Order: sequence, then C-alpha cells, then structure tokens
Amino acid sequence: MARLYVKQMLAGRDFAVGDPTAAQMQNFVYLVGDRDTGECLVVDPAWAVADIVRAAEADGLTITGALVTHYHPDHCGGSMFGFSVEGLPTLMAVNPVPVHVHRLEADGVRTVTGLSKSDLTVHDSGDRVQVGGVEVELLHTPGHTPGSLCFRVPGALIAGDTLFLQGCGRVDLPGGDRDEMYYTLTQRLASLPDELILFPGHAYGGEHAPLGQVRSSNPYLSVADLKSWRRIM
Repeated sequence: MARLYVKQMLAGRDFAVGDPTAAQMQNFVYLVGDRDTGECLVVDPAWAVADIVRAAEADGLTITGALVTHYHPDHCGGSMFGFSVEGLPTLMAVNPVPVHVHRLEADGVRTVTGLSKSDLTVHDSGDRVQVGGVEVELLHTPGHTPGSLCFRVPGALIAGDTLFLQGCGRVDLPGGDRDEMYYTLTQRLASLPDELILFPGHAYGGEHAPLGQVRSSNPYLSVADLKSWRRIM
C-alpha cells in the first residue's frame, strides 16, 4: 500500500537525543499515516514530544490522533522509578488530538497522565481507527496490562510491550497476568500471518522482523504448554 506511512523512532537515538534515561529504556515511538492526505497517528508518544511532532512535520505530515498500547509512563508519560517522562499531557498542550485506548486501560492512562475522561476515546478489540485512507485495527492483547493493545496496519503489527523480537512484556507489574499473556501469544496472535512485520515497543533483541522469523527464534513463542509457561514466568 503505497500511501501507507510507518516511521519507527528509537528514544535516545532518533529523538530525545542526549537523554540517558530515554536511551537506556530503548522505547520505540511510531508514526502511522497516509502519505496522500498528510495525516498520521502517533503511537505511544513519550520522552520528547516536540521532537516527535517535528519528525512528523519534517515528513510533511500532521499528527491527528494518538494510539496508546498501554498505560505505563514510558509509553504515555508520567512518573516511574523516580523520574518523570514527558508524554500525552505535553502532546495535548502543543498538538491536541483524540487519544485512542482500550477501555480496560483508560483508567490507568488517566491516572498516570492526568488526562481527563473526555480526552480519551475508548475502544474494544477489533475496532478500527481511520487516518486518511489507512485503517488501523486495534487488537486487545492482555497480559502485560489488562488493556494492552497491538495495532495492525497493512503488512505490519505494532506490538507495544506485548511481543518483542526476543521476548515478551513482563507480567510481574501491577495488572500483569501471566496466563493472559500465554493466551495472547499462543491464541490471540497465533492467526496473524508470518509475513507481517513486527514492530515492538522496545529494541529488545532488534528493531523489526517478519512475524514468521520471530516465531521461529523467540523462545517465548515455543513454550509447550501453560504449566511450563507458569514455571518460566
């Protein structure tokens, strides 16, 4: 799809340059949009919002919405581990847009960012968000958090902290559920085609790869059964 625009940006390298905490966390932020209409959505805006907005503008696009994979501050802003992360509140101040979240994640996003209920557009799994002529499908993938989302666009899956190239999101933080993560990895995502390019939420094990390659090399996708998974996790 020639009009599809997907830009992957690594914190500390492509934006938030000079921020050692951002570089250490290795977060990815994504811009997804329509080259023809000049509109894009930002996925997980955090760390250096002005840099993200400028990156979109440099490519001739305007941010018209935000997609949030989950409520952890390194993905949407807030305080964590004794430091503060810029995120959605700054975006809403400089470039106010609808913020799309899963309904089970809305309370968490509001709590960590201070956004109001009216700032958020809540969704269920299978909902679609349109940006120009590009459709983004929202897939509910609980485990890391109750309302974690992955975003599917033509040819690609933006997975947040659900799935990395060589791992998956941790399940020992508040709201984490190891059994739900197992079902997400072995059932909810199992039907997705191998040729989809996986774009993870962190650069843990790499930046992007075909889902089929990830399935063959990621040890967390080859656990035999739930009992074994519980021992590992």
